[in-house]
Amino acid sequence: MPVTAADLALAQRLADAAGAAIRPLFRQAFAQELKADRSPVTEADRAAEAAMRRLLDAEAPGDGVVGEEYGEKPGITGRRWVLDPIDGTRSFIAGRAIFGTLVALLDGDWPVLGVIDQPISRERWLGAAGRPTLFNGAAVRTRTCPQLEGALLATTSPHLFAGDEVDGYRRLAAAASAGDLRQGPVYGGDCYNYGLLASGHLDLICEAGLKLHDFAALVPVVEGAGGRMCDWQGDPLTAASEGQVLAIGDAARTDDVLEALHG
Repeated sequence: MPVTAADLALAQRLADAAGAAIRPLFRQAFAQELKADRSPVTEADRAAEAAMRRLLDAEAPGDGVVGEEYGEKPGITGRRWVLDPIDGTRSFIAGRAIFGTLVALLDGDWPVLGVIDQPISRERWLGAAGRPTLFNGAAVRTRTCPQLEGALLATTSPHLFAGDEVDGYRRLAAAASAGDLRQGPVYGGDCYNYGLLASGHLDLICEAGLKLHDFAALVPVVEGAGGRMCDWQGDPLTAASEGQVLAIGDAARTDDVLEALHG
């Protein structure tokens, strides 16, 4: 089913609702705690997701909903909205405006619409299948990258890789920096990095351990800007993907990236 103008408008209203819940709490006193997986959650996360769910209950009651904080609500349409109210909660807690709200629409298992919204700086990337990615209403494109050496690589944290993933990431980082890691990766940023890649400021992002709510919205944004999103085997990202994620601004570098990653 193609993405409609109504879907695009609803996705933006969802991001608006989340932002309205988040902004009053940014750099203010707020409740927070650790979840069972030891990741933090704040009252802003919960308030933002609750606001989005209320809007979906009113405007798309037949669609399913998957949210980081409140789980899954089954639907009857074959479509699911995937919500991450604050991707980068640690950055939010630290008062760093590099977190974002993620809104995705899945048709079956395929991400077909995505929003990355930074509610403090009011920066918004909107992507949808078959449409160019927009940044605050204007079309953006990834940049060309003639070779892997010299590519600007980002990841949220190297500490998030486990086991053999560590070696793969190190090989990729070394290839991009020609072995001189002083010229190496950009750290931090969570979903904000993917918006920067879509706008042509980064070349490559490598991450692991992501969940569906972490990556679903990123796919239409990056691919609508001319980039490629895939897993560490080069396969497209779907609801069944295991969370090893690559974003490649210049799709021509895909084989180089996979070769470096796997040695």
